[in-house]
Amino acid sequence: MVKIAQLSCGTEYSGIQKEIEKAAATFDAEIVIPEADLDYIDEAYEKFGFAAASSGIKLMIARAMSLVEGKSTADAVFIATCFRCAEGALVRNELRRLIQENTNLPVVTYSFTEKTKADELFIRMEALTTIVARKSLLAREKQNGLTIGIDSGSTTTKVTLMENNKIIGTGWLPTTDVIKSAEDGMQSAFEGTGYKLDDVDGMGVTGYGRLTIGKHYNAALIQEELSVNSKGAVYLADSQKGEATVLDIGGMDNKVITVNNGIPDNFTMGGICAGASGRFLEITSRRLGVDISELGALALKGNYKNVLLNSYCMVFGIQDLVTSLAAGGTKEDVAAAACYSVAEQVYEQQLQEIDVREPLIQVGGTSLVEGLVEAVSTVLGGIKVIVPENSQYIGAVGAALLVSGLGKK
Repeated sequence: MVKIAQLSCGTEYSGIQKEIEKAAATFDAEIVIPEADLDYIDEAYEKFGFAAASSGIKLMIARAMSLVEGKSTADAVFIATCFRCAEGALVRNELRRLIQENTNLPVVTYSFTEKTKADELFIRMEALTTIVARKSLLAREKQNGLTIGIDSGSTTTKVTLMENNKIIGTGWLPTTDVIKSAEDGMQSAFEGTGYKLDDVDGMGVTGYGRLTIGKHYNAALIQEELSVNSKGAVYLADSQKGEATVLDIGGMDNKVITVNNGIPDNFTMGGICAGASGRFLEITSRRLGVDISELGALALKGNYKNVLLNSYCMVFGIQDLVTSLAAGGTKEDVAAAACYSVAEQVYEQQLQEIDVREPLIQVGGTSLVEGLVEAVSTVLGGIKVIVPENSQYIGAVGAALLVSGLGKK
């Protein structure tokens, strides 16, 4: 059983402790609380050097120091503080940094509300247990045999057919009925290859529909998208050695994952508003009368500074864009402002929680929106952003690569 050390403040008071334990137990993991007696709390607090007002934060710091100094043991770490607590947000990030610099433990951070439920934590707990239990598989660098990967996303379904480390077929279509979308995607991937489903050595499935599709096809690999997407991203970007950061701005949520030698060691996901997702760019495209595939090139011709966006909310943000168009603003400037707004929100909500390590690899369908890629680079001070070939297929590629490590069917 995987032991996940919990470093938190306020989970009992907020009534979500049972939800955290339930989420961990779902993936055969156990929540453990690092040891810290009264004398050690003051000692550890002094070593950490942060003047915290909350006694709960002090205890949280001591438990983290207990892990770092080997007084307690665990396989992974879950750090959580209340979204209302500014002090907690600061300490959460510093403790994450402390643990990563002094241990080899995978870490996930989370900002909870009083209404947080176990299912909201599933993907985080699943990813932590996957990284621990399948570390050797995640270190795999090449694909062998004939395998197929399916990424059933909230907006689109992606399929990749790979043979001996090469992509030989792909499928990409909107997600409607989960099984039907997977079937149609596979049909596209097999087209022209001479292969059919019975010929493959293994199937790997990831994304929101992974459990349904995996059960339907009896897939050999059914794995959450954080570890699978990061593997596909560093593989396609030829960055499997050393450190990297993967940014996936999705249709419904966003993922930022730091990777060391091909294995994820920290990640954050979510986004409190659809205005920080690809959905906002889709709606902007419709309002401008252009296809989403044309939005990026349009944005590169505009200047985001010429359009005032007073709100990050998707609804009010679109209203601001409409107002700008009515006042004589150009489509190019509006497209640029929409891309910059998404990039800025992703930075404020997620990228600040992660130590961005170069190279930064931007993936997913929105990585094909050139204006968004440029906006991300601008927000991060001009950092070079890599968009690998086939970047929209990273989940399917990662699934096909990893399942080849499980042997033939």
